[in-house]
Amino acid sequence: MKWVTAVKNDKCFIGIVREEKIINVSELAEKSEMEFPSTLLEAISLGDEFLEKVESLIHSDLVPNHTYELNEIQLKAPIPRPSKNVFCIGKNYRDHAIEMGSEADIPEDIMVFSKAPTSVIGHDEGIPSHSTITNQLDYEGELAIIIGKTGTSIKKEEAMDHIFGFTIINDITARDLQQKHKQFLLGKSLNGTCPMGPWIVHHSEVPNPSRLSIVTKVNGEVRQKGNTSDLIFDIPTMINELSKGMTLEAGDIIATGTPAGVGKGMKPPVFLKPGDSIEITIEGIGTLRNEIVE
Repeated sequence: MKWVTAVKNDKCFIGIVREEKIINVSELAEKSEMEFPSTLLEAISLGDEFLEKVESLIHSDLVPNHTYELNEIQLKAPIPRPSKNVFCIGKNYRDHAIEMGSEADIPEDIMVFSKAPTSVIGHDEGIPSHSTITNQLDYEGELAIIIGKTGTSIKKEEAMDHIFGFTIINDITARDLQQKHKQFLLGKSLNGTCPMGPWIVHHSEVPNPSRLSIVTKVNGEVRQKGNTSDLIFDIPTMINELSKGMTLEAGDIIATGTPAGVGKGMKPPVFLKPGDSIEITIEGIGTLRNEIVE
């Protein structure tokens, strides 16, 4: 299943994608007088109980009356307001680490930073240029993991069992702020600089997340072309390392890193400007599209 958070007639709802249409599961639950979570974040924390409820709803005769075309609704980020910062893994592709410095910058241990919850926006929402504080806005296309089962000190061999699904994140970065402050949080957390979506694909539909192609286009030009098989630290390692002494909770989000081809790595560097369109396509997940706005 592909899960969305969407809006129709100013009302936010949980939906699933079927044949390029959206089934409003929240409305179906309401019509069936079924107790149902109000947000996808809450739903994920319910685990199999939630999935069983949805399975019963989508086989209802009422489904056609609560199914909409994509152009009839507005997609939000699947988790519009995460319960904590988005975990991000830095320099997790060898070629990207080199383009940002040299072979000496390839990490020997996992490198972690975060993006504030207020940075999250959805598919087709505008990314603010923040032109009064930065002139080095950059893109980073990334596969993101959505944790489905809470755990601490999660073993590598059990890590995949803790995943609810996968989505796409554009880790928009103000490179000048990143350099100025000598850390990542401020340059990574400007409002609207964490586009996410367009949906979460349940893990059962992504049999091998370690072999997915990633392509980022800016104004139709391919800038990044990578594959998750090139990750330095694979998905089980990321989950294992992050959960050592720190609890990963259902609904937590992990951005797994970006391949080479960012604007900062071009010679000369090429940064984003108002009107630029960024499309990130990940095999088996979909395409996340956003535009830089004033």
